[in-house]
Amino acid sequence: MAISKIDFSNLLKEITDIGIALSAEKDHTRLLEMILVKAKQLTRADGGSLYTCTADKKLKFEIIFTESLGIHMGGTSGRPIDFYPVSLYDEQGNPNNQMVAARAALSNKTVNIEDAYASKEFDFSGTRKFDSKTGYRSKSFLTVPMTNHENELIGVLQLINAIDTATGEVTTFSELDQQLVESLASQAAVTITNRNLIDAQKKLFDSFIQLIAGAIDEKSPYTGGHCRRVPVITTMLADAASNISIGPLRDFRMTQEEKYELEVAAWLHDCGKITTPEYVVDKGTKLETIFDRIHLVNTRFEIIRRDSIIDALKRRLEKLEKVDTGDLENDLELQQELGEIEADREYIRKCNIGGEHILEEQIARINRIAGRAWYNAMGKQEQLLLDEEVQNLQIGRGTLSVRERQIINNHVSVTIKMLESLPYPRHLKRVPEFAGGHHEKMDGTGYPNGLTRDKMSIPARMVAIADVFEALTASDRPYKKAMGLSQSLSILGRMKLEGHIDPDLFDVFMHDKIYLKYAEKYLNPEQIEEVKLESVPGYRPLV
Repeated sequence: MAISKIDFSNLLKEITDIGIALSAEKDHTRLLEMILVKAKQLTRADGGSLYTCTADKKLKFEIIFTESLGIHMGGTSGRPIDFYPVSLYDEQGNPNNQMVAARAALSNKTVNIEDAYASKEFDFSGTRKFDSKTGYRSKSFLTVPMTNHENELIGVLQLINAIDTATGEVTTFSELDQQLVESLASQAAVTITNRNLIDAQKKLFDSFIQLIAGAIDEKSPYTGGHCRRVPVITTMLADAASNISIGPLRDFRMTQEEKYELEVAAWLHDCGKITTPEYVVDKGTKLETIFDRIHLVNTRFEIIRRDSIIDALKRRLEKLEKVDTGDLENDLELQQELGEIEADREYIRKCNIGGEHILEEQIARINRIAGRAWYNAMGKQEQLLLDEEVQNLQIGRGTLSVRERQIINNHVSVTIKMLESLPYPRHLKRVPEFAGGHHEKMDGTGYPNGLTRDKMSIPARMVAIADVFEALTASDRPYKKAMGLSQSLSILGRMKLEGHIDPDLFDVFMHDKIYLKYAEKYLNPEQIEEVKLESVPGYRPLV
């Protein structure tokens, strides 16, 4: 077919535009479909198929088009292709040269057939069966292999029935058609290879992120689940905030790239805990270090109890009374003393459990109990509770001392330092910022940098809410029981009113019922009670 210089110029421009379009497409399925569609357009083909080469040396159907029959399978059609893949080799390992697609793949050469029915070189029995069922007439075939820069087979592009634009009749694929499709196949192979490399790198990066979460999981079962669940809540909140059409965030939007960047940050927000000592991360009671020191205190109480009994026996011996240990139950002085010892021991056990606050009278009683004397193995008199144990038992909230809280709070600074050391691509530059703000508060009282709301991005504020809500509802923490939805939302609502979390995101969180969507998948059934929205502090319907 002869073409004018203007036509040729337009053709070159079209090929260039196709190359640009292929490079810009990021979705693998749409990319493959675009390759086939553009090849059909360039050659005026009525139909075509695109195969990809599998690891077991087969050509898998990805997309099938037959325009005149209205057939569109695979790709973006949503219709699965139920055809068997084309094997490149038979069971004995011999090359399958009878199938035209396999021949093109094995030889790495284009196969251009004028009339399939007249060909004796290839097996077109399947094509004839298809034609007999549909009334179609498959005639001209152009089958082009796609190979990458290392000459490895990527797939095969096959076009069927070139149409003469003047007559509308089926014609052959010209030499120019073949050159155009070979050029397109070369561009497509490069693009597919690049996309596969990018996808492989992303898969490796995602796996590395999950490896870090897994390492934290192995280090502490109380935070591993947290690392996996915070991204879930964060992603839910990001989707809801991007889709909301009312309220202060109605104009807020996030692209898929930005959502992925935020998801990465949510996965890595606690990576600094890798450096935090296990006894701090897992501290379930106030006296716990490598082990719970309540057992040592309990032993001291037992020694005091034993010594009290011995003292009672001594008093009887001094009075030359017959010693009868069973009669000690009638020794009122001894029984009163033993009762006081047991009451103090039980009180210390209760104080060892973390709570929300501690009263002055509790502190005073701990100090009094600490002053009890006991004799160690060397016969030396010592105070029942060491100063450091007294300080731990008098912790007002939770189980961590001031020093231990500083240690665990430092995980955020370590997280930021670790994440800022990585050489991010452009679309992940904000990961350290998003991840490092999950303990900041809107009023500037958070840590590590005391950021206020106006100095934090909206995505960073999302991670902060997700971190709090997951921690409140978690059932795997050593220092508290899992809270139900009502209690968790009440605390979250108070945090909004106190300026600790972003109020607009809290409203979206409530409006879109993210708490319920998350609960139905990740919380225990007993935690999912009915929530009375009007009783949640700070709740107001979005308008």
